[in-house]
Amino acid sequence: MTRTAAALTAKRRDAITLTLIGLLALNAVIYTADGRAAEAADAVAWFALLALYEWECRRHPAARHQRIEILLFACRLGAAIAIVFSAATFLREQEWLDALNAWLWIGVVIVLEVEVRLTALDRARRRSLLVTSLLLYGGLAAVMLAWLYQGEWFDAYDASLWIAAFALIEMGLLKGNEKATRESA
Repeated sequence: MTRTAAALTAKRRDAITLTLIGLLALNAVIYTADGRAAEAADAVAWFALLALYEWECRRHPAARHQRIEILLFACRLGAAIAIVFSAATFLREQEWLDALNAWLWIGVVIVLEVEVRLTALDRARRRSLLVTSLLLYGGLAAVMLAWLYQGEWFDAYDASLWIAAFALIEMGLLKGNEKATRESA
């Protein structure tokens, strides 16, 4: 791929990503204004986690500082606690699709964290992580289709945006991680 083609592809990815982030921010506002407390907490925490991943994806590895890393970890931890709390609340409220969706997303983030933070994994483990990711995303697509079937259009729309956003971010994080690994070798 030529440099010009790569630049165009990167610009398109950036435009799509920014559009998705904007739409998801709007959805978080809608869930906060019109949803249950657990939905509002869930939407805001996931949006914060998304923003943190996207920012980390765009950061140059040389621009990392220990204080910023600690702050990012604390923010990710806070978002994770809110997400787990919301997922448990969905179970307690017997909101089964919301609960299944939340726990599948927690699985996606765990796999993503392993892929990004443990760069020295061998090929066999990378393959099993890929299969796990595909199964989790397949489960998320099934939840989205279940919401469509139930006539929960906004939930289905929101789910499709999240799947697209995390797929883009995951590709960017892994690509950046591979590049950093090559540069350090």
